[in-house]
Amino acid sequence: MTNERETSLAGKTVLITGAARRVGATLARNFHASGANVVLHYRNSADAAAQLAGELDAARPGSIATVQSDLLDVNRFGPLIEATTSAFGQLDILINNASSFYPTPVGEISESEWNDLIGSNLKAPLFLAQAAASALHLSRGLILNMADIHGTRPLRRYPVYSVAKAGLIMLTKALARELAPHVRVNAIAPGPVMWPEDGTDKELQHKIIEHTLLRRAGSPEDVARAALFFAAEAPYVTGQILAVDGGRSVGW
Repeated sequence: MTNERETSLAGKTVLITGAARRVGATLARNFHASGANVVLHYRNSADAAAQLAGELDAARPGSIATVQSDLLDVNRFGPLIEATTSAFGQLDILINNASSFYPTPVGEISESEWNDLIGSNLKAPLFLAQAAASALHLSRGLILNMADIHGTRPLRRYPVYSVAKAGLIMLTKALARELAPHVRVNAIAPGPVMWPEDGTDKELQHKIIEHTLLRRAGSPEDVARAALFFAAEAPYVTGQILAVDGGRSVGW
């Protein structure tokens, strides 16, 4: 018997930016398990992208493509969309997941840091959505942006990142208006679902968990389940931001 999850997105094509590792890789595995063809975008993580592509293609041959691109170069977005539609004939879902994240204390902010953080978290989602709009119009598709609860409540020592995610939240709502009625646009705002790779102070982690209503960290799977809800179960939902944060934004 075929599992319902394996067919809910059968025949759909999803492009996931920053898909080689961490939350992006979990999104790729879950969308692939739901039947979608997946285009894995990466910038520098070629080995991780190849390993993930091999894993998923072995499970369902011909269902995976990879594409390398620097999302700070908007001139590459047209070819990125063309590579996706060439691989599978259509684009149904664009997930703007790629993100830069690091502190920028006031007094030490450089223009290059501004360009990088605003570029990856806000500029790239806008221009990639613009490049994908025609293909998504044809498929009556979905854009899903990965925002952050710190787009509504700033994170200390991360003002540029917080500003970028705040802009992404407004961009989600603006694009929902601009691209309606053919394209839905929503966002997920994760809370503490995966600690940064460069380490987070254990005391700070404990403090964050204590202010999270469910008293625990989440996981990339929690984000993936929310993404699948928007993709497969919410055809009448657009312009919405869903916090996946265990109640962190309520119990601040």
